[in-house]
Amino acid sequence: MNRLVSFTQMKAGTRADYVLLDQSEREFALQLPERVLGALRELDHSVEGYPVSRLEHSLQAATRARRDGADDELVLAALIHDMGDLLAPYNHAELAAAVIRPYVREQVSWIVEQHGLFQTYYYVHHLGGDRNMRERLRGHRWYEACAAFCEQYDQASFDPGYASLPLTDFEPLVQEIFARQPHDPRYTAVA
Repeated sequence: MNRLVSFTQMKAGTRADYVLLDQSEREFALQLPERVLGALRELDHSVEGYPVSRLEHSLQAATRARRDGADDELVLAALIHDMGDLLAPYNHAELAAAVIRPYVREQVSWIVEQHGLFQTYYYVHHLGGDRNMRERLRGHRWYEACAAFCEQYDQASFDPGYASLPLTDFEPLVQEIFARQPHDPRYTAVA
């Protein structure tokens, strides 16, 4: 891109400036699927101590979801749910949810956002914490769906003997969903 906006402060920008930036940002967004896949590949070199890499964990979760007959958005959620570990180890769920939110239904992004809290049920009592912290969300319309996501896909996906599908099997799904027009009105173009 050879053209630049005319401003050095956003408040001085013109309509032409913001149309130019909107076009540039849309072109950049077209590369999002490849950046997501790159972030997933980086999970192969993250947190030690587990019997499988974070990438393999994600592939197992997504494979379990696919084999369970989950819809494409939930399979994608299982694949990317821990992607935030790379940059936000203490709030990874919120980061992953922010990435997926414009492209999937609200229920799926909520599940991704809350899975970190729901997962504490399985381990935090061993560290002196309250394993029932997720109960504060009991009664939420997607509570049971998130609990099922964690039980069936997330907490069960640390098995070095599990035959998960390779990342290449999920690439078309990543490409398709992240190529969607964002559904949230905050992401609509300048008209």
